[in-house]
Amino acid sequence: MSKLEDKRIALLVANGFEQVELTGPKYALTKAGADIHIVSIEPDQVKAWDSTDWGDTFDVDKHIDQVKAEDYDGLVLPGGQLNPDFLRVNDDAINFVKDFAKQDKLIAAICHGPWVLIEAELVRDKRLTSYPSIKTDLINAGANWIDQEVVIDGNLITSRKPDDIPAFNEAIINAMQEVPA
Repeated sequence: MSKLEDKRIALLVANGFEQVELTGPKYALTKAGADIHIVSIEPDQVKAWDSTDWGDTFDVDKHIDQVKAEDYDGLVLPGGQLNPDFLRVNDDAINFVKDFAKQDKLIAAICHGPWVLIEAELVRDKRLTSYPSIKTDLINAGANWIDQEVVIDGNLITSRKPDDIPAFNEAIINAMQEVPA
């Protein structure tokens, strides 16, 4: 049996997510045996941002209207600048994230992804990290910002940037192994 064979994980994105922050976790979690769904506020496809320009287009497995937190064991929020900005103004996306928190399910966010956690009011008194440019946003929302590749506080896992993806993936896999089937 694979490490995460009985786990289902949602990757919540809008257009403009950092490509490697979706593909890296998706590959690692799939390799570990998890069932991964790209969930989006977009209906059919989402377009990635790849470092300095538009990247690849990815098929959406489930529209945000088709899912509930109860359907999943964990949630991953890739970063990029555009993606979390679109998500944090979408009520369905924010309610989806809040429902994961209410159910004490794993939520992992990288880069600018914690912007969504701010909007979902999940950062107060939590230890988090992020891309340095949103450090002040997190602090102003009540988080204790720490500059390290992975920070785990309860059901929240955060990382700073693409270079941290291997440690981010490892932390998600380890945490998901502890989630009861």
